[in-house]
Amino acid sequence: MTTKTQTAVVARPLFDPAIVKVAAGDAFKKLDPRTMIRNPVMFVVEVGSAFTLILALHAAVTGAGELPAGFIFAISAWLWFTVLFANFAEAMAEGRGKAQAESLRKARQDVTAKKLAGPHKDAKQEPIVSSSLRKGDCVLVEAGDLIPGDGDIVDGVASVDESAITGESAPVIRESGGDRSAVTGGTRVLSDWIVVRISANPGETFLDRMIAMVEGAKRHKTPNEIALDILLAALTIIFLLATVTLLPYSKYAVASSGQGIEVPMTVLVALLVCLIPTTIGGLLSAIGIAGMDRMIQANVIATSGRAVEAAGDVDVLLLDKTGTITLGNRQATELIATSGVREAELADAAQLSSLADETPEGRSIVVLAKEKYGIRGRDLQELGAHFVPFTAQTRMSGVDMGERKIRKGAADAIEKFVKACGGTLKPEVRHLVDEVAKQGATPLVVADGDRVLGVIRLKDIVKGGIKEKFAELRRMGIRTVMITGDNPLTAAAIAAESGVDDFLAEATPEAKLEKIRDYQSKAHLVAMTGDGTNDAPALAQADVAVAMNTGTQAAKEAGNMVDLDSNPTKLIQIVEIGKQLLMTRGALTTFSIANDIAKYFAIIPAAFGATYPALEALDVMRLGSAKSAILSAVIFNALIILALIPLALRGIAYKPGPASDILRRNILVYGLGGVILPFPCIKAIDVLINALHLV
Repeated sequence: MTTKTQTAVVARPLFDPAIVKVAAGDAFKKLDPRTMIRNPVMFVVEVGSAFTLILALHAAVTGAGELPAGFIFAISAWLWFTVLFANFAEAMAEGRGKAQAESLRKARQDVTAKKLAGPHKDAKQEPIVSSSLRKGDCVLVEAGDLIPGDGDIVDGVASVDESAITGESAPVIRESGGDRSAVTGGTRVLSDWIVVRISANPGETFLDRMIAMVEGAKRHKTPNEIALDILLAALTIIFLLATVTLLPYSKYAVASSGQGIEVPMTVLVALLVCLIPTTIGGLLSAIGIAGMDRMIQANVIATSGRAVEAAGDVDVLLLDKTGTITLGNRQATELIATSGVREAELADAAQLSSLADETPEGRSIVVLAKEKYGIRGRDLQELGAHFVPFTAQTRMSGVDMGERKIRKGAADAIEKFVKACGGTLKPEVRHLVDEVAKQGATPLVVADGDRVLGVIRLKDIVKGGIKEKFAELRRMGIRTVMITGDNPLTAAAIAAESGVDDFLAEATPEAKLEKIRDYQSKAHLVAMTGDGTNDAPALAQADVAVAMNTGTQAAKEAGNMVDLDSNPTKLIQIVEIGKQLLMTRGALTTFSIANDIAKYFAIIPAAFGATYPALEALDVMRLGSAKSAILSAVIFNALIILALIPLALRGIAYKPGPASDILRRNILVYGLGGVILPFPCIKAIDVLINALHLV
């Protein structure tokens, strides 16, 4: 079992003092109007802050202000705090990303590489600085060397320490060919040697892209964020126009009635800020950045915020059987002898044929014979054993001991072998093979020369708890589809045992692509994982495509996420993080709009009560005075942003369930809570202001 000795992305406290210090400074830097204008809601608040500050200075200097200078200064100060708290939320989210990037940057080192003239170990070598390597160059990396850049192994096999990237302490095997040929710059070769063909120029490596993504340098607003920005901007414009028209209307009302007072400009600005959706306007950017940060904490690098967001809308998951649903290695679970053959004889022959088989299946046969039948190891030299390795052509392996020729393998391969030895495959054996296959297991037939001794049952072991996880996904409204190269009978048995909703057997790259397109044509959003070049077309088509870090370069380029841990089940966690992001944004938007209601009850009677006495009936909180009511609403408007920063950064706790239930719960908690919470809070602030005689 492996243990985490370090993490490539460091888990930090929510309010790390070092990050808080930097974020506080960045909050002031972000006051630059050129930066603020990207957030229309907070830009309006900043303009209002500057305008009221001018009014306060005018009142202090001339003594002829519309309201006492101290009151106007207090309003202006809290409006500035509103902007600063919003900037601080965004800076905190960005600061966490910068801290993660710094830990990743430590993994990037400039080393001396052994550049080769060709793709072979014996080619002429030339020492070169790793930053000078270009795409297509071949380098030799030996035991103890750092891999100088991203690439694919074209020759050799080695164990590699990838803890600097994945945080996993156990070394992994990387070799040329297949789906585990990709290596990452900054990792270290522990044994043997490999020849790596560099796949990226300096500044374009996977680590460089990771750092850029983590820092947020390439983070663009998602379509949903843009749509919400447009909605917030539209609401701001509507309330701005409504507020602007109140001034001439107030003047007209006072002039025509001869009573009351005109609404001061300071009060109108305060009213505007309390009317517009400042809470979500101040936290929206932080929510998006924090969502990507949570993905990074899960050791997943997303190429864009859009990918994280899409993960929250996914309703179909395509999952590989091997390594995701099953443990990855079939295990021998039973030996079935044919009539006239003792089980002990079958076990002896099965173990002998597997002693030199280093595959997990072969080792499991040796263990089964030892544990169930008590057959221990033996002196192979004394037996004069000659082992016959498995090949793709023969599809069987075994051992020759004098005149004895013991073989195990696929039924059709053993049938040919038995016929070549002068025997036949009995109907009983065919029946056993069919029965094992129908039950979802893989049958291997064992023969001793022309005699068939029996069948070995190899079974895919379904991961513990995976059935419950799929049931959980079903409650979330997500359909799970198992992808496997197995025959339909075996696939159906594993699908039934694991609890997936559907399966695709004998899957080819074309079949995977067609399956995804079929779901997408029915308005589904599809997510899948993959690590091989043959997965690249399907990954490119999927809405959320998670490539394994151990996979090929083609797979990583086709995907929009890379899992540094290369754990196929991570897809489930990715979907949960995406849903958490969408829920957090939706819940805080609901809360923001809902809590405006209480501010209306506080500030509208205070602003217009003198002109329209009937409006005093709306003062349900019985606030101390018009000035304290206005100041209380503005203070609450600022403090609620600060109070919600932890929730924006951490995200709302996600509990799987039907979308309708989640929506109902969030409306109840954040909608009703948003309506109720401000009333006691504004009242408490008002009591404190009056107790301290601040107005």
